[in-house]
Amino acid sequence: MKWEEIRENARNKLTGICRVCRVCDGRACAGEVPGMGGVGTGTAAVNNFEALRKVKLNLSTLHAVSDPDLSVDIFGRRLALPVLGAAVAGTKVNFGGRLSEWEFAWAQVKGAAEAGTLALTGDGPLAEVYATGLAAIKEVGGAGIPIIKPRSLKEIRARIAQAEEAGALAVGIDVDAAGLVNMRQAGQPVGPLTPAALKELCAATRLPLVVKGIMTPDEALLAYEAGAAGIVVSNHGGRALDHTPGTAEVLPAIARAVKGKLLLLADGGVRSGVDVLKFLALGADAVLVGRPVVWAAFGGGVEGVAALYAKLAEELKVAMILTGCPGARGARPELIYQD
Repeated sequence: MKWEEIRENARNKLTGICRVCRVCDGRACAGEVPGMGGVGTGTAAVNNFEALRKVKLNLSTLHAVSDPDLSVDIFGRRLALPVLGAAVAGTKVNFGGRLSEWEFAWAQVKGAAEAGTLALTGDGPLAEVYATGLAAIKEVGGAGIPIIKPRSLKEIRARIAQAEEAGALAVGIDVDAAGLVNMRQAGQPVGPLTPAALKELCAATRLPLVVKGIMTPDEALLAYEAGAAGIVVSNHGGRALDHTPGTAEVLPAIARAVKGKLLLLADGGVRSGVDVLKFLALGADAVLVGRPVVWAAFGGGVEGVAALYAKLAEELKVAMILTGCPGARGARPELIYQD
């Protein structure tokens, strides 16, 4: 399927929910939560887009890089490209039930697997959300990472056990969802985790544990010291706390603090392969993509999601050639233009 066809299909299916703007900068959908927008004024979502847009790459063509290596290793698994699907879920809450939870999760997980990468799956106030994502991961032989809301320790441990049983590659906790109103309204309170609680959870599972929602070097170090195997630099797509900085603004300092100590993922505003390369050069080991995966799933199902990853891979490859970057694992800060 062609990407423009996928986008047009998604625009029709998501009428009244997502405009599938040609420039998806978070402005048109500000405050539309549930939905696709940023919380409150939408400033945090806009900041993600703007922070990444302001990063400039150095054009370089006097070199021998003609076939860059896009592959990366994630917890012992080789991925074809350094892009994973973000944990977007809850079709009834966020997308008016226009796809079933299974259709949405399956498109994300199977589409990623067909492209040689992984999807993260979500959690939510409806029990089917976590269960469905986990079922999709199990169906593709464990090629996925279920993400759990910061519930009570008892409930988190129970969901971690389910992830182990499903054969998931790793498991994560969505700590940037600590204040989500929809969870509280559903009688399922969420909240922050203490470093001691995180340490207990890391020690309680044989799976690598990823902490999603880190925005400062101090908390990155706390996650590392607690035993986390990875972190995601994320402000929940601008859907948690209004007026946070863009993730591309905070990533370099976090990378200086923990790069090489654990898996360093980042999300926020990724729309193209060029954006992926920017995040890699800023210090990420790999990148998560969210809103475009929604368009791909609604606009083309499994085929649409696989097509999105193919598009990002081709754009990334061209960007790497034009910056002289030999491999995704070798992206360096020198690729970024400094005033």
